[in-house]
Amino acid sequence: MTIQQLINQKVQAALAAAGVPDAPAVVQPSSKVGFGDYQANGVMGAAKALKMNPRELAQKVVDALDLEGIAEKVEIAGPGFINIHLAPEFLARRSEAALKDARLGVTLPAKQTVVIDYSSPNLAKEMHVGHLRSTIIGDSIARVLSFMGHDVIRQNHVGDWGTQFGMLTAYLVETQQTGKAGMELGDLETFYRNAKIRFDESEDFANRAREYVVRLQGGDELVLELWRQFVEVSLSHCQAVYDKLGVMLTRDDVMGESAYNDDLATVVNELTEMGIVTDSEGAKVVFLPEFADQDGNPAAYIVQKKDGGFLYSTTDLGAVRYRVRKLNADRIIYVVDARQSLHFQQMFTTCRKAGFAPDNVVLEHIAFGTMMGEDNKPFKTRSGGTVKLIELLNESEERALNLVGEKNPDLAVEAKQQIAHAVGIGAVKYADLSKSRTSDYIFNWENMLSFEGNTAPYLQYAYTRVQSVFRKAENYDASAAIVISEPAEKQLAVALAQFEDVLVTVADGCYPHHLSQYLYSLAQLFSRFYEACPILKAEGEVRASRLQLAALTAKTLKTGMDLLGIEVLDAM
Repeated sequence: MTIQQLINQKVQAALAAAGVPDAPAVVQPSSKVGFGDYQANGVMGAAKALKMNPRELAQKVVDALDLEGIAEKVEIAGPGFINIHLAPEFLARRSEAALKDARLGVTLPAKQTVVIDYSSPNLAKEMHVGHLRSTIIGDSIARVLSFMGHDVIRQNHVGDWGTQFGMLTAYLVETQQTGKAGMELGDLETFYRNAKIRFDESEDFANRAREYVVRLQGGDELVLELWRQFVEVSLSHCQAVYDKLGVMLTRDDVMGESAYNDDLATVVNELTEMGIVTDSEGAKVVFLPEFADQDGNPAAYIVQKKDGGFLYSTTDLGAVRYRVRKLNADRIIYVVDARQSLHFQQMFTTCRKAGFAPDNVVLEHIAFGTMMGEDNKPFKTRSGGTVKLIELLNESEERALNLVGEKNPDLAVEAKQQIAHAVGIGAVKYADLSKSRTSDYIFNWENMLSFEGNTAPYLQYAYTRVQSVFRKAENYDASAAIVISEPAEKQLAVALAQFEDVLVTVADGCYPHHLSQYLYSLAQLFSRFYEACPILKAEGEVRASRLQLAALTAKTLKTGMDLLGIEVLDAM
């Protein structure tokens, strides 16, 4: 149980004892130093409902509040806030327990099977910056939920089916005949562009492309083999990006649109048998009154076109059906940009009506905003073109290498490259993960690669600073008791104890920026602790205790950054 949950439980019991059994006990970490470590804010609302003086009710709650062994002081502030100051001995024991535990004392909730759908690039082209947010936000959420003990199933729902693949397969045949296939497939953007030019300029080629679509969807083995070649090359491009980016997606996680192709007719048949589907102008449609327009006309969710073709809406229904029935998902998370919000609302509603996702299965669209350029428009090249993701990551590493070279010119080349990779890739990821996912943000090289402020390099350097303490320490007793007596020690210990609170928040709401902000605050508090409480110059039990707090700080920083997918180094 987190400290927040523990105190919340105690305050709830005190509210009941004070005669308010149904009032919510809103307990949160205090945002201001000196105002307690936690603050209970539920009293004022309850007092208003009961027409009582808030401070009088707060006093009744405090009188009934049993925080023995947890808090050293509880006080009423303002119109009825209850400030709770944790006991140093309680914090010391929590810190010691966290140090000895691989999960830093984090208790595991009831285990769930969680399916996370993220990244999901279109295999017709190389990954571009538009795929960055889904990939790294999804990866961080998957890491946190795995750390919390859940059975996490990653699903990379790549776009590997549809009419465009007839065009691409036809062009692959042409390039194979001229012996240029290998060279052209080295750049998927060029391959796609050239195929589109052939399609637009040549009626003969366009007819062949349409023929390949029919043969592909009909299961023609020769065309399927050509399609597999293209998919294989495309997935290799994706995997190169994933490997450089340090996300945990592998080829085993790929479950593309094509995987559901054979099941789509069955999906539509089931919807039809349930009476959910209506024939409308030759197409099969699910009408959704929940999304009616201002004139009362229900929204139309098309599941089969009048020519018999299926849409990605149908594929998404098939995916939910598979994830519930085959993967036994308790929770399905879609990390997709906010522009698809209406589609997911309609798809989730259709799944509920059809029983593809019963009420006990959680369906969540984890929406996110756009990465913007300095011009406050979606990030593009100077010429207005799409930025390939691999090129962005390469540039970040190059910029980081220049910074490392300026700071440590005497480092060996291999060491510089290792640091540059960790800093460059970490900077790109943290620049995103430190912002609320629902917000747009401006991509700025100078800010994200700075060693000052709320950046990955700052956190990475903070970790190496702690590690340097242990390199200088001649001895370190990993079993030493922690004794908290100084204000800076307590502030650091409180922050360390709140790690579990933060992870629960991230796991519940899928907002990784809460973890980013926590780590930044923790690094700042360690810096204050380092300045106010000498570690290596201290002696005896005090020195040993402070080394223990430093060790827990390092362990927490490393664990937290790993959950964001950011690499740490022992030296920079």
